[in-house]
Amino acid sequence: MATTFSKPTRRQLLTLTASAGAYCLITGTGFAGQSRRKQMIGEGSATILDRPDETQPTGAAAIRPFHYRASDEALADLRRRVAATNWPDPETVGDASQGVQLATIQALARAWADYDWRRCEARINALPNFMTEIDGVDIHFIHVRSRHPNALPVIITHGWPGSIIEQMKIIDPLTNPTTHGGTAADAFDVVIPSLPGHGFSGKPRELGWDPIRIARAWIVLMKRLGYSRFVAQGGDWGNAVTEQMSLLGAPELIGIHTNMAATVPDDIQAALTRGDPAPASLSADERRAWDQLDDFYKHGLGYAQEMAGRPQTLYALADSPIGLAAWMLDHDIRSYHLIDRVFAGGSEGLTRDDILDNITLYWLTNTAVSSARLYWESHLPFFAPKHVPIPAAVSAFPDEIYQAPRSWAERAYPHLIHYGRPPRGGHFAAWEQPDLLTAELRAAFRTLRAGA
Repeated sequence: MATTFSKPTRRQLLTLTASAGAYCLITGTGFAGQSRRKQMIGEGSATILDRPDETQPTGAAAIRPFHYRASDEALADLRRRVAATNWPDPETVGDASQGVQLATIQALARAWADYDWRRCEARINALPNFMTEIDGVDIHFIHVRSRHPNALPVIITHGWPGSIIEQMKIIDPLTNPTTHGGTAADAFDVVIPSLPGHGFSGKPRELGWDPIRIARAWIVLMKRLGYSRFVAQGGDWGNAVTEQMSLLGAPELIGIHTNMAATVPDDIQAALTRGDPAPASLSADERRAWDQLDDFYKHGLGYAQEMAGRPQTLYALADSPIGLAAWMLDHDIRSYHLIDRVFAGGSEGLTRDDILDNITLYWLTNTAVSSARLYWESHLPFFAPKHVPIPAAVSAFPDEIYQAPRSWAERAYPHLIHYGRPPRGGHFAAWEQPDLLTAELRAAFRTLRAGA
């Protein structure tokens, strides 16, 4: 029997069913300060130093240096809540098929008891952090200029459950390439914003902050920083925002790079939606991508279904640090297995402190629910090609949600300038494999540097 299929939006992906059973689809500048003011963020405090400068935007558009320090009370409360966790019974299976395993999350809790947030806080504050208001929302960003002339400006966008912490490891290799195996010709100026509702950025109080609106804000940000020619990079929501920047037609944006490409052909998406078997015509790389997507659609989308449908219901994430941690760990199965190995004592691309840094940032800024709303806001088809009209580069990491095959990437990006398949790494590429992602970014944008 013939089946009619129309390309789903992200919201619609969460309501589709397949014949095999119902399951959901998602598919600077800085200035010394004349005045000080305190802005409360969660239970910590942020100090913003603010002085207008005749060469820079003033008023609401002013760029203000930013510094964060969590209160001692907030950190003590976090430790108390972790220690007082009311644990459930263990899972009744010997694997992660029922979710985050009790042994894993209890190992995380033990590590959290001895964890030092001040170390992470010092790393963040050692970087040039700023705040500026765009479209009524305070946008936090890191801005590091290279000492090398003709550095190529890049804006790098994190996803969920990521944050600025996800990209901090690649800042020095990108801005200071000669000390990291590169040449001065590989240098970037790096801008890393916090998504609205995430981290230190403001929390939108009105509807409409979807990836398209964020993309518009990022273009405003880069122009406000004085850049007339720049590139953009992202994975997860960062990919969605980056692709939308290209579709807005800003002449300043000359190319993009993604480490979670949107390449799934319509016929493949339709077959996955119906629960069909894999087409016999698929290549080995395409079949691997099919199997990864099939598993993710059937078993990996509980978190996205709830955040896209009922984000406000997630009060427990704002009340229980362990509840928040478990929710964040259960993003995709390969990342979960990596984290499980880390807390079992394994040596991986991430450390225990890396993982706790990111979770603690979400906790201290109380952004579990505000970040979840981006899933509710977005109506974009997540993995469907957007036919990016400018030069685009793809890095397909093997343990991503799906490793985009070259054949799909060439169809999805009409102006593909680079396709790489790094030997290792997953969803959080900058965090897990900073050296590999740095090499990919250098190669991706090398042909676009003339006139930078």
